[in-house]
Amino acid sequence: MSALVTIDNLILPPDLAGTSGRNRATGRGQLEANDDRGAVLAWLARYVDTPATLSSYRKEAERLLLWCIYQRRRAMSDLTHEDMLMYQQFLSDPQPAARWVMAPGYKASRSSPMWRPFAGPLSDSSQRQAMSILNGLLNWLVEAGYLAGNPLALRRRARNQSKATRISRFLPQAHWAEVRRTIEEMPTETDRERLWAARSRWIFSLTYLGGVRVSEMCLLPMGGFTPDQSTDGKERWWIDVEGKGGKFRRVPATDELVAELRRYRQALGLTPLPGAGDPTPAVLPLVGPRTFMTRTAIYELFKDIVRTTADRVRARGPEHSAAAAHIERASPHWMRHTAASHQSGTINLTMVRDNMGHDKIATTSLYLHSEDDARHDATNSAHKAGWGTLSIPSRTTS
Repeated sequence: MSALVTIDNLILPPDLAGTSGRNRATGRGQLEANDDRGAVLAWLARYVDTPATLSSYRKEAERLLLWCIYQRRRAMSDLTHEDMLMYQQFLSDPQPAARWVMAPGYKASRSSPMWRPFAGPLSDSSQRQAMSILNGLLNWLVEAGYLAGNPLALRRRARNQSKATRISRFLPQAHWAEVRRTIEEMPTETDRERLWAARSRWIFSLTYLGGVRVSEMCLLPMGGFTPDQSTDGKERWWIDVEGKGGKFRRVPATDELVAELRRYRQALGLTPLPGAGDPTPAVLPLVGPRTFMTRTAIYELFKDIVRTTADRVRARGPEHSAAAAHIERASPHWMRHTAASHQSGTINLTMVRDNMGHDKIATTSLYLHSEDDARHDATNSAHKAGWGTLSIPSRTTS
C-alpha cells in the first residue's frame, strides 16, 4: 500500500470504508456521513473553535483510521473489543517504524511525503489519553446513531485514573526554583542571547503567574493587558484571555507579572506598557516579522529549558535522578498545573477556579496538594500503632 497520508487526503478503499461495517447501527442515524472517515470528520467539526483540542483529537482519530486501513485491514466500524486491545498494544510500539514513525529530529509538515503519525512509541500516560479520546469519539458515534456499540466500553478501567485523582503533573516549589535558576543563568552576551533569555523568562512568567495555556498565549496580543481604575482608586491590571470554546476570562495581572511585561517589552525596544488595543503578539519570534509564535515553537523552547535543568540536577549524583526525571517530563501545560497547585495552598479555591477558567470547583480541587500533605503529616504525627512501647517480661525457663 502507498505511503501514509493525513485524514484530510485519505481515500478509504471501498471494502474498508465502513459503509456496511458489522458495528453499524441499523436505525436511522443523525449524520449525513455514510463512511467512517466522514463520521470522524463530523465529530472533529465540533471542535473547530478550539484549535488545541481539535489538533489533539484529530491526531488520535487519524492514527486509528490509518491503523485500521494500513495495519489491521479492517474498517473502523468493523472493530471489536479485541481489535482495540491490539490497537493499544500498537501504540506502545508502532511497527514497522519506517511507515509509522517520523525520522529522528525531523519535523515534516502534514503535507510532506515524509510526514508520519508518530514521533515514537507512546508512554503509558499518552496511551491512556489516546484511548480516552477515542472512547469519546466512539461514544459520540453511538449517540449519533452511526455505530451500534462502543468496542471500548468493555475495557478494564485503570485503577486510580478517575477524575478524583490528584493532579501530579506539576512542579513542586523546589523543582520550580531549579527551572528559574536555569532561566536566570542563561547567557546574555549577544543581542540574540539577551532576547532569547528575556523571551524565555516572559513565557514562564505568563504560564506561572497568569496560568495562561500555550494555545491562549498564541492568540494573546499585548493589548490583552489592560488597567482598571477601581473604586478604591488603585490601578489594577488584568489579562483578557480567550480560552477554550472561545470563552473569555479576566486573569489578574499581578504587580510582578506587569513588571515582567515591562522587562520583556524593554528587551524588545518597546514602550514600558502596551496601549489599549495594541495588536503586537504577547510573545514574539526572535527574528522576522512580529507574528504570533506557534504552539510547537513555544513547546520546543520550554522543553529545551527543562532538559537543561534536568541535566544540571542529574549531574549532582544518583540521589537526584528522580527529581531530574520529574523535571524532564514537564511540558508547558505543567506550568498551568503548577500555577493552580501553588495558588491552591494560599488563595481561596473559588478565586483559583476563576483564574484558571475552570467550569467547576471540583476541577480546581484536584490541585489541593497542600491539603493532602497536611493531612498526611497530621496522621503521621498523631496516629501510631505503638509497636515496641510495651514492657514485655522476658520468657523464663523452668
